[in-house]
Amino acid sequence: MRIAVTYENGEIFQHFGHTQQFKVYDVEDGKITAAEIADTNGSGHGALAGFLHALNADVLICGGIGGGAIAALGAEGIKLYGGVSGNADAAVNDFLAGKLEFNPDVRCEHHEHHGEDHSCGSHGCGGEHHCGEHQE
Repeated sequence: MRIAVTYENGEIFQHFGHTQQFKVYDVEDGKITAAEIADTNGSGHGALAGFLHALNADVLICGGIGGGAIAALGAEGIKLYGGVSGNADAAVNDFLAGKLEFNPDVRCEHHEHHGEDHSCGSHGCGGEHHCGEHQE
């Protein structure tokens, strides 16, 4: 299994479409056997799903992510765990232990107006709220 994490300075980068690096973990028998940093070389938004497919990623762990990217990942067969923040290595270890806290309804529609009492900050759209409340 290969797990990709949006990555910046050891932490999970909070905006999938703007990530400049992924940390990619190879996993065998529930244990990390290798890890490497993959530079996106300026790829963004829609191109990133294809980039992850080319890396043979099975799983993506990230912070905020838009609906178009969610659909593109699904089309590539990549399982999404969004709304995650904190240390990338710790998140992967939590995932492998079956205790990763994520938001199954994560969706950041940062190009839309959120209303006066809601802010995504730096478009983080983490697990504590739902950006773009359940837009189906």
